[in-house]
Amino acid sequence: MADDKLNKAHEALETAEAALKLAKQLISEVGDLPMTSKGDTRAYVDKAAILTKSGDGEGRIIEGVFDGQNMLDKKGTVYPVPANYASKSKLVPGDVLKLTVTEEGKFLYKQIGPVERKSIVGPLVYNEGQYQVLADGKAYNVLLASVTYFRAAVGDEVSLIIPMEDKDADWGAIEAVLPKFGEVDEEKITKKMKDELDIEEELDI
Repeated sequence: MADDKLNKAHEALETAEAALKLAKQLISEVGDLPMTSKGDTRAYVDKAAILTKSGDGEGRIIEGVFDGQNMLDKKGTVYPVPANYASKSKLVPGDVLKLTVTEEGKFLYKQIGPVERKSIVGPLVYNEGQYQVLADGKAYNVLLASVTYFRAAVGDEVSLIIPMEDKDADWGAIEAVLPKFGEVDEEKITKKMKDELDIEEELDI
């Protein structure tokens, strides 16, 4: 019950943030003030520059590149990607997305160009308000929605998907939480020993 309420709270927050970012993005277009994300996003903007131009049809269509949290178009404009969608779709930095902005102002995303990826394994940690996975000598950020979706906890070993070629990527997508084999094996061994003792008692050995 608590998890459901938490998920709904996250979804409501994402919707509010998306609406706010859309309003800012529209203002920036009118005022010619491009909004760029923090950090080094030049590689993603350059990649977006060679994609199909924005077009009209059943809503406004924009193509861009996922940076780990948002989609960037060729101008560096930031479009919010719902964290739940990014988590369930296991998006990683460099994935090409198509965004349709409907007349009602809804954002509809579709992954149209996934980058080559690889999986790594590491423990989940929480550092200065950010969940991360430590693997390959690096700390990769992961979305809170992904941690919640997979019911992961700090200390869990997780399988993380990251871009194959992008060595500078700071974000990854949780693929799965690995089972704690040590605890499972210990339970099986304990049960097996108990069963054997019960058999010996029955046979009066």
